[in-house]
Amino acid sequence: MRTRSLGWATDLAVLEMTGSVVEERTDHLLVRTPANPDFHWGNCLLVTDAAAVDDADRWVAEFECAFPDADWVAVGLARMPVERSGWDRHGIQLEVDDVLAATDPPRQTAPPVGYVVRGLAGPDWEQLVARELAVNAEGQQYDDAMHERFARARIASQRTMVAAGAAHFVGAFLDDHLVAELGIVDCGGTARYQTVGTAPEHRGKGLASHLLGVAGAWAAARGCTRWVICTEATNPAGRVYRRAGFAPVAPIVQAYRMPPRGVD
Repeated sequence: MRTRSLGWATDLAVLEMTGSVVEERTDHLLVRTPANPDFHWGNCLLVTDAAAVDDADRWVAEFECAFPDADWVAVGLARMPVERSGWDRHGIQLEVDDVLAATDPPRQTAPPVGYVVRGLAGPDWEQLVARELAVNAEGQQYDDAMHERFARARIASQRTMVAAGAAHFVGAFLDDHLVAELGIVDCGGTARYQTVGTAPEHRGKGLASHLLGVAGAWAAARGCTRWVICTEATNPAGRVYRRAGFAPVAPIVQAYRMPPRGVD
């Protein structure tokens, strides 16, 4: 059975809007993002046949054939495999992201006192780059140089969508310093949230809830009738999204092996 969840469908729509190429094959999709070769989930496979997800050897080989220079493995799966040992043998983690959807935009909450909320423009985008780099430096997940290339290319693609009128990115500022942000993309009537983040010292103040409503209203004004947001299953932000009216639908399942730390 071939399947493409709402989470994957909106991921692919956003990717194609920013220049990614999606090649449809019999039981999987091959996704390439020439403008951002460091984007792991923009250079990946998506297994669309639920009956085929347990064949780890095949999919690792397919990925390595398609991306011979990659030092990571990124394979999206139509469901969680029943047999995980094959993936374990390749050193690959099976991860789940919650996909939450709503048929009404999140309600508008009052803006937290002392913050200025506005669409990102001009030098605000460089602040967004700096925030992404700081998060990676703190967690030490990826090589710094590689992550900066990835972040700059991805944010450039987001700016392109904003300039084309297909997306809206909004931030909360304190003394002109970006402390929270998110984006939303119109995927043809379905609005997909992107890049939700709040600096640790500014969490718990209602910034994310307010920005959800601001971006949701933008999408509603464009005629969107469904709103979608994805988050790691273990992320406590999921509670914020549920309170805002989102409910879980089919999750995203990912088979992922990070590159060795320190490799450019």
